[in-house]
Amino acid sequence: MKTRIGIMQGRLSPPEDGRFQSFPRRSWRHEIACAREAGIDFIEWIYDEYGASVNPIASDEGIEELSALKRQYGIATPALCGDWFMDFPLIRCSADESAQRESVLHDLLRRAKKIDSWRIVLPFVDNSRIQTEQEKQIVLEILERALPVAKEAGVEMHLEADFGPEDFAAFIGRIPHPMVKINYDTGNSSGLGYIAHEEFAAYGERIGSIHIKDRLRKPDGGIATMPLGEGSADFDDIFASIRGIGYSGGFTLQVARGEDGDEVNWIKRQLAFLRRYWN
Repeated sequence: MKTRIGIMQGRLSPPEDGRFQSFPRRSWRHEIACAREAGIDFIEWIYDEYGASVNPIASDEGIEELSALKRQYGIATPALCGDWFMDFPLIRCSADESAQRESVLHDLLRRAKKIDSWRIVLPFVDNSRIQTEQEKQIVLEILERALPVAKEAGVEMHLEADFGPEDFAAFIGRIPHPMVKINYDTGNSSGLGYIAHEEFAAYGERIGSIHIKDRLRKPDGGIATMPLGEGSADFDDIFASIRGIGYSGGFTLQVARGEDGDEVNWIKRQLAFLRRYWN
């Protein structure tokens, strides 16, 4: 069976307002056509604060328009990226803020179903990273409360976090429900110096989706997103590890940006790199 390859929304048009990753307010329709031209099977749809007021998934009318464009160009939207929770983390907030943000999560699970997404990626990195045992417990309780909604919608919750292998395995082991899985990000892991086969040995059976990017770990502790093959990611080890778990969930390209205006050709080159390792 052919493995489907997707693209993170926004990578097929120039960045808006200096944002590296955001919902493309002005070009989301155009990107659906560009995805087909680039040879991409699906778009991982972004919901964030920047694009919230014009994102088509926020209304039934918008979803109808999106569905028509997907049919026209043969592009799917099996994944929703909850970047809104980077702007408004589910942790380190007041009780009232937490309740409101949980309500958004429940609504996004229902909205995901309406655009035929079977997973939502929940980022717990950077501004929303989990730092303490108390925050781990808060997140676990939030996920438990969201599970009935997720089950009703048929939408899995995939967690993206920066834990080391053993920490992540222990954390995800505290919520063993099959609707809660891990989103594995090749760039985040390589940028942090993690080793793929150690990560997969620790929690490979819980990986439900994979983001493909490359990051360079700098001596000063900084991390830079690079074109595929130019960072610290060991793609031989990564893809051997992926094969080892029998993964078939598809890949989302979340790669470094190229030259503005040349997005389709740039993505074609990144896609060709990926196909060296996975056909």
